Amino acid sequence: MFNHLLSLLIWLPVVGAIPVLLAGSARPNMARWLALLVAVLTFAASLLLLLQYHPDAGGMQLVESYMWIPAWGVHYGLAVDGISVALILMTTFVGILVIVGAWEVIQDKPHQYMAAMLMLEGLLIGVFCATDALLFYALFEAILIPMFILIGIWGGPRRVYATLKFFIYTFFGSVFMLIALLYLYQKAGTFDMATLAALPLTMKEQTWIFFAFLIAFAIKVPMVPVHTWLPDAHVEAPTGGSVVLAAVMLKVGTYGMLRFILPITPDAGAHFAWLIIGLSLVAIVYIGYVALVQEDMKKLVAYSSVAHMGFVTLGIFIAFMLVREQGNTEMAQLGMQGALVQMISHGFVSGAMFTCIGVMYDRLHTRQIKDYGGVINVMPWFGFFYVLFAMANSGLPGTSGFVGEFMVIMASFAANPWIALFAAFTLIIGAAYTLWMVKRVLWGDITNPHVAEMKEINGRETFVLTAFAAAVLAIGIWPQPLVHLMDSSAMQLVRQLAVHKI
Repeated sequence: MFNHLLSLLIWLPVVGAIPVLLAGSARPNMARWLALLVAVLTFAASLLLLLQYHPDAGGMQLVESYMWIPAWGVHYGLAVDGISVALILMTTFVGILVIVGAWEVIQDKPHQYMAAMLMLEGLLIGVFCATDALLFYALFEAILIPMFILIGIWGGPRRVYATLKFFIYTFFGSVFMLIALLYLYQKAGTFDMATLAALPLTMKEQTWIFFAFLIAFAIKVPMVPVHTWLPDAHVEAPTGGSVVLAAVMLKVGTYGMLRFILPITPDAGAHFAWLIIGLSLVAIVYIGYVALVQEDMKKLVAYSSVAHMGFVTLGIFIAFMLVREQGNTEMAQLGMQGALVQMISHGFVSGAMFTCIGVMYDRLHTRQIKDYGGVINVMPWFGFFYVLFAMANSGLPGTSGFVGEFMVIMASFAANPWIALFAAFTLIIGAAYTLWMVKRVLWGDITNPHVAEMKEINGRETFVLTAFAAAVLAIGIWPQPLVHLMDSSAMQLVRQLAVHKI
C-alpha cells in the first residue's frame, strides 16, 4: 500500500465523492456522514504519509511513475518532498473542518456540495504530488471546476459574476503556462519536471518562460496587480469555499513558482527578482491600506490574504537576491523557510478568519461591519476565538502568523535593510485593519437588536474553531517540527538558485 500511498491520497476523496453524490438530496445525512468518513480516511492516509517520509534524507520520496500517454512520453508521475507533505497535511486537515463546518449550514443539495469539496481536495493533493509537468497542468486546471461549482451554486447574489471573473483570470494565466510547457517539451522531448529543471536555456529563453510562468502563478497567488478576482470570489463564495480558496488554493501559485520558475529559469528569476520583490512590497503595504477601508468583513480578510501572500513571494525572491548577489546561502535558506512557513500559517489563519465570519453570517445574514457591535456580550466563547485569530492575522508572537513573517523580515534585512523596513510595516498595518475590525464587531454596546439574539457557538462550531486554534498555536509556540519537515527541501531549493544555466 505504501507504494501507492500518493495515488490513494489523490483518488480516495475523488472516488469517495461518487457514493456521496449518489446518496442524493433525499438522504442528506447519509451524504454528510459519507463525506466526513472519506475526509477522515484521507487525513489518516496523510498522517501515514508523514510517517513514511524521511525529512533528513530530503529529495523526492515515495515515487510513483507509470506511462500515461506513450505517444507524448507523458507519465503519471508522483512524488513528495517536505514542502509537498506539509501542504498535503494542511489540505486534508482543512478538508475535515470544511465538511464539519457545512454540516447544518448547507441545506440546498448538500450531497453535491460535499462531493464537490471532496473532488477539490483530491485534485489539490494531486497538484502537490505531480512530477510530470503535463499532469501538473491538467490538475492545475481541473481544480477550477469544483471551485467554479461551489461558488456558482452556493454563492451569494453576484455569484455568476464572481465565478466568471475567477475562471477567466485563472484560465487566461494558464494559457501562458501551457505555451511555456510546450516549448520546453519541444526542447527536452519530455514533460518530466526534473529533466526540464536540468535543461540548458539561454537568457532570452529563460526570460520568456519566466514571464509565462509568472503570469500563470501570479494570478493564482494572487499578486498585485492581478489580484482583483480574489475579493469578489471570497465575498460571493460560501464559507467552505472561502476557507479552501484561502487556505489551500492560493498556495498552488507559490508552489508552482517553487517547482517551475525557480529550477527552470534561475538566471531570469535572479535578474527579475527586483520586480517580484517590488510587487510583493506593494501587496504588503498598499493592499494593507486597501483592507483598512473595507466595510465587508470577507472583503477585508480577502485583501489581507493578498498582503500576507506577499510575504511568501518576498521570501522566495529575497532568497534569489541573497544567493546571486551576496552568496549568502544561510540567510537565503532562512528566507525560503520563512516563505514556506508563511504558506502553511496563512492557510490556517485565513481559514479560521473566514470560518469566524461564516459563524456570524449564519446568525445575522450580513457581513457588513456596521451591522455588528457588542457581539462578545452574547457570544463570549466565540469572541475568544475571534480575538485569537485576529492576533495571529496581525502577526502576534506566539501565533503562527509571527513565525514566517519574522523569518522573511530577517532574511530581507540581510539583503537590504530598506526592504526589511517596508516589509515590517505589515505588523503595523495588519494590526490596524484587523484589530479595528475586531473593535467594531466584538466590543462596545449592542446597538442592533438582532445582535442581542445571536446564540453562542455550538459544539460543531467549537470543534472547527478549536482545531484551527490548535494548529495556529502549535506552529506559533513550537515551529521546529514544521521547519524540520521542510528544511532539506528548502536547502535543495537554495542550491538550485545558485545554478547558472548560461
